[in-house]
Amino acid sequence: MKNYDKPSLSIFIIGLFIAAVPINLNAQDTEEVVVRPREIDSVLVNPGIGFMTFQRFNGDALNTGMGWTEGLPIKYQKFDGNLINDHYPQTSIAYWRVYWRFLEPEKGRIRWDMIDKALRTAHQRGQTLMLRFPAYGSDWENTNVPDWYLNEVVGEDDWKSRTPRKKWLVNPENPLYAKYYSDFIRAIGERYDGHPDIESIDLAIVGSWGEGDGSELLTRETMEKLVLAYTESFTKTPLVALLMDEITNKFISSQQNVGWRVDCLGDLGFWGDQWCHMYDFYPQAIIDYGVRDDWRHSPVSLEICGTFLRWRDKEHYNEDDVKYIFDQSLKWHISSFNAKSSPVPDEWQPLVDEWLKKMGYRFVLRRFSYPQTVKENGKIAFKSWWENKGVAPIYKDFLLALRLKNEKGEYIMITDATIRDWLPGDIIYDDAVFIPAATPEGLYDLQIGIVDQVTHKPKVKLAIEGITTEGWYQLGSIKVQSAFE
Repeated sequence: MKNYDKPSLSIFIIGLFIAAVPINLNAQDTEEVVVRPREIDSVLVNPGIGFMTFQRFNGDALNTGMGWTEGLPIKYQKFDGNLINDHYPQTSIAYWRVYWRFLEPEKGRIRWDMIDKALRTAHQRGQTLMLRFPAYGSDWENTNVPDWYLNEVVGEDDWKSRTPRKKWLVNPENPLYAKYYSDFIRAIGERYDGHPDIESIDLAIVGSWGEGDGSELLTRETMEKLVLAYTESFTKTPLVALLMDEITNKFISSQQNVGWRVDCLGDLGFWGDQWCHMYDFYPQAIIDYGVRDDWRHSPVSLEICGTFLRWRDKEHYNEDDVKYIFDQSLKWHISSFNAKSSPVPDEWQPLVDEWLKKMGYRFVLRRFSYPQTVKENGKIAFKSWWENKGVAPIYKDFLLALRLKNEKGEYIMITDATIRDWLPGDIIYDDAVFIPAATPEGLYDLQIGIVDQVTHKPKVKLAIEGITTEGWYQLGSIKVQSAFE
């Protein structure tokens, strides 16, 4: 196997569609077939990238106006079987953010049924689930920590009047906070770490909505205990963490590869001209907090500031403003985006489509060559040139596979490719795979796909023509002949 840059054989092909040209290499070798698939320009809905629904699923009605729901149990809408999102892109991710009080209404009794139903619904709608479990929201009466916890710290009833942060509803330095909230997170990790339908866990330790406000005021002991509840409990399921403060983010990164996120993408002056996230916080914090290159191994997931309708109708953003925001996110190697299930204005849809074509990964197979004939029990030696036209790698452990198919059956061959290493730009991947021993003689379609580890069914759409109804991509034909011919 070879997986590095090198000169390729120069072959001139005339044709507008997939071209297959046999070339006689020498008297003993079989002829080589060279395929140059035709690139397409469509928006692709692929695992782990693109827009996500928020407190909703594909096919649900969107939020109306400029508002959205936050941190509450899901209100399941009646589903009619239609997965189309009106005025919103199709998605592969659903995001559910729910407060601790709703999932652990009684000490030690966690509502697993609520999480299980959300996972089951996401799977049925063709989505994975991103989760955040904030300790509390912003409402002292209705979105605070569980009542049973407040009863245990009853001596702190007046704490809210002297909180060092207005977005703290409880005293995080009370040892019971770190203990009970950590126990809650660890219990979820024990049950769900590695679940195939969980996209990622959004690490939250303090602040309203779990947004980390005031994290820099925590003692080192408290901060580490809260962070370790996540990093020690979720070793298979990816974690993403908000940009909070330099010490906290660097400690998180020291424990494992963790992605990062922000929750106010697009703030160009929501609260006045003196300070805004896009100019005065994000560019600096990405560097200062040491997360600038984390995209190489872990996803960057961003959330809109307000909604698109607020951008247009209250902030009066124009197309240049929107393009600037999108371009900044691409510079930061965005993979997924939470637009809070708020409609995309029609006039901005072309900008959104172009954004989606660059967000995350986008694989184009540029050239593929293989032998025209292979012997029984022999190898298919191939050479391939790919391009990742997105801004990030794929973070899932999918497999690159070839398939032989004709009217008699199908045979799938898994390659050794590590596609998680396919960063933006060109990739050369050459390999040879044995055909299954039981493969009968005959003429077969040769197909390629990026498939699931367990089912070996295609999971990733490529930006090329030639997709079959089963999600494979047609390369050409290949003959399996007797070893004695």
